[in-house]
Amino acid sequence: MMSPVPSTHCQQTFSGSDTDVHCLPEGTVRWYQLPFFKRLTSVVLLLISWQLAVAVFTPALLPAPSEVFIRLAEEWQGTMPLHLSQTLIRVAIAFSAAMILGTALGLAMGHNRKVDAWTDSLLTLMLNVPALVTIILCFIWFGLNETAAIIAVILNKAPNVAVTLREGARAIDPKLMDVARVYRLGRVRTFRKVYLPQITPYLIAAARGGLALVWKIVLVVELIGCSDGVGFQLSSYFQLFDITAILAYTLAFVTVVYGIEALVLRPLENRLSGWRKS
Repeated sequence: MMSPVPSTHCQQTFSGSDTDVHCLPEGTVRWYQLPFFKRLTSVVLLLISWQLAVAVFTPALLPAPSEVFIRLAEEWQGTMPLHLSQTLIRVAIAFSAAMILGTALGLAMGHNRKVDAWTDSLLTLMLNVPALVTIILCFIWFGLNETAAIIAVILNKAPNVAVTLREGARAIDPKLMDVARVYRLGRVRTFRKVYLPQITPYLIAAARGGLALVWKIVLVVELIGCSDGVGFQLSSYFQLFDITAILAYTLAFVTVVYGIEALVLRPLENRLSGWRKS
């Protein structure tokens, strides 16, 4: 009996008058095909284009990337870590609370028509109230304090999570739940093996979209009513018309978001949805 031969991917290379053929096992990914390399290359190309544009056109209101990196290093030696940590704490608290409340409300609306009927109008109302209005009202009602800032972010984010999870609850396949019932799986096992895999894509979508939204709302909250944080610093440098410092804080801010996306959200998504690739 012949053993199976693995399929290969061959590539011809020419060297003078000779032709070499290199074969790689199927599924082998070259280094330049890695997603990380492609993402890093796109960012590097953007920075190079930016540097060249500044060198050619010398715009008065746009500093070169090299100046921004130098300013970032200077700010990092000062108060930037303190303000960045304050913003991260607000984002972590508001994001966690919004995900918990939004998920609970969305699942309740998706599984119970009466709850959906009673709360759908309120949810639509919250979705259409501008974030700035909610922030101002929270500061008026609760004062210029940390509680008002967190509540304002939660009220802006939780409705988006609820809408996503409501659709996820509606997409649960009842036949799969019936199969679990027929085989008399316990509630915990049914939740882990049947329910959770179906709702996970909606949870991940809500988390990834929510993180980006919470970041932006927290910056607005800090800009309006806080005395620390990245938003407060951006407001201060705006008044000084210091564009280099604004871009330095933006770069630090975006780097942190990239880090959370690459180190937390993507591995979590791959782990929870790995069964789809098997």
